[in-house]
Amino acid sequence: MREKAKDAYTGLEALLVFPDHGDYVATLDLMRRFSSAVRYGYKRLLEGEDRKELKREDGPLCTLFRLNTRYADDAILKAKALLTSQVELGENPRKVVFGGRKLLADLARLKRSNLPLYERKKAEWRERRKGTLYARGDKSKKGNPHLRLVVQDGSLWLQINLGEKRYAWALVKTSHPRLQALLSRVYAHEPYNVELSLREGRVYALFSWEEELPPLSLTQEGGVLALDVNADPYGLALAVVNPDGSLRRYLTLSLEEVDRAKNRGAKEIALWRMAHQIVSLAQEEGVAIATERLKHLPKGRRGDGSGRRFRRQAHRFAYRFLLGKVHALARKKGIQSLEVNPQDTSTIGMLKYAPLLSLSKDVAAAYVIGRRALGFKEEIPKPLKALLQDPSFHDRTRRFYEGRIAQLKERHREEKNPYLKRKLRRELAQMKRALATLPSLQGEPGGPAGSTAGRNPQGIHAWRALRVGLFLPLLGRKVPRDLSVLKPILLGSWEGWKGGLDPHPGGGSAATDAHLRVGVGSSG
Repeated sequence: MREKAKDAYTGLEALLVFPDHGDYVATLDLMRRFSSAVRYGYKRLLEGEDRKELKREDGPLCTLFRLNTRYADDAILKAKALLTSQVELGENPRKVVFGGRKLLADLARLKRSNLPLYERKKAEWRERRKGTLYARGDKSKKGNPHLRLVVQDGSLWLQINLGEKRYAWALVKTSHPRLQALLSRVYAHEPYNVELSLREGRVYALFSWEEELPPLSLTQEGGVLALDVNADPYGLALAVVNPDGSLRRYLTLSLEEVDRAKNRGAKEIALWRMAHQIVSLAQEEGVAIATERLKHLPKGRRGDGSGRRFRRQAHRFAYRFLLGKVHALARKKGIQSLEVNPQDTSTIGMLKYAPLLSLSKDVAAAYVIGRRALGFKEEIPKPLKALLQDPSFHDRTRRFYEGRIAQLKERHREEKNPYLKRKLRRELAQMKRALATLPSLQGEPGGPAGSTAGRNPQGIHAWRALRVGLFLPLLGRKVPRDLSVLKPILLGSWEGWKGGLDPHPGGGSAATDAHLRVGVGSSG
């Protein structure tokens, strides 16, 4: 668990209009050299070189890319920020693709199949790699010494330092609501950061500055409001968790309004409206806000076998935009915002709390997020521990997946459609991974502090092993909706339930009808 950064930045974006075409060309040349300096500096930082040595006047950034020391230092700052973010996200910093990994993959895919689209993507790739310029604000320099805003004849201009006492001028065009806040900083000579970016031949300027935040008035000591964002059904599950870890209340909010938005602006308005509703609920309950710390989620692409329905749901999934707005608004209101490790929150919720408390899987996941934010560890219930060590349960589950794998191999061998064949290959790989998880079903659960209390010495999570052993073989679905049939097991009557198991699973009716036999076995 960690708290969101206390530094809050706000700002606005504006279009730059260059009355003099020569100023436009000179600015693009400066952006190209600065972008190259960022890439060069990133590689040198990976090699362990010192920032002070890189930005010296006779250093490589100044001499190779014809930058002054301040621009060189800003290039190093951009490179260092990227390196830090890669480390925090758990990504390999040596595999960074400047210009975007997805865009690079698109170029490779389109090179021979769609030349017009390939040329457009290639132009976008070049702009991303070459179209960046950044200058940080400085209070001692009364604003921003290299990209300075100037008010002349009632218009707002950006003065761009090209070096060697040469300047380019661009008119700042925007009607953003924060324009007055930016002008007040210009008149008061307060610092502001400026980043230029090139998109479709136009230069845009992003102005940002640090915002004074109020002291925290609502913290986790009063409990938390936990959020779980879901793609299907498209909505939010919210759980208010008391300081002692008990569930105070819960509710769900639909995001269908966001999905129906006509354009990007309408979507932004809908997301902000939702963020205000969430923060207002936290104020009403007197609690902090907790969410998952989510990375990039795979959204699939056509032809990869993921399915049209999955891709449609994944591509509309606005989790990052919404959670970012919630955290930003919460800090402006003096509400503590927390992020927790998302590992196995849904699995724990479905196996432990959804059956016992009659919750949906989404609300149960939000409850786990809230408990984790408050520092509670999720121990595996004793009946599930006993189930993990039961040889007959382990053998039954293993036979089920072995039978499923055999069926999929046969279907894959006979299938002629390449897309369906790819889909079967994906499912086959999933079944093999599930089968590889099963050895931990007989291991003693346990794990290091901060884990989901389910890692055995081989490094496999027992929570995941339980999910593999219970959901598809028992309930007939990878992510079941009705989890109430697991309640008898959690209440300790798993011995009676075990007596009703079909001794020959492996597919077909043994999987789809298993949930009916649970109720009969447990009641007896």
